[in-house]
Amino acid sequence: MTNNNNTVLYTGVTSNLIKRVYEHKSKFVEGFTKKYNITKLVYYEVFDDIRNAIIREKQIKGGSRKKKLNLINGMNKNWNDLYYELI
Repeated sequence: MTNNNNTVLYTGVTSNLIKRVYEHKSKFVEGFTKKYNITKLVYYEVFDDIRNAIIREKQIKGGSRKKKLNLINGMNKNWNDLYYELI
């Protein structure tokens, strides 16, 4: 996820993506995403097993900003808010 200016990146894991993004958009979640106005879903991956999702989250978080930008650009070159495609 990112902010409206696409300057801050946030990576997380959830079992309910639509609900979790809604919580971030609605500012229900205290902390980093609220502080930096992280409201736009620009990239996601789907896993059947939460353990694999957590492993992947750690890989992404541990990667460079350039790697994160490449992931986003590969899926969503215009940085559209993908939340609206999910609902």
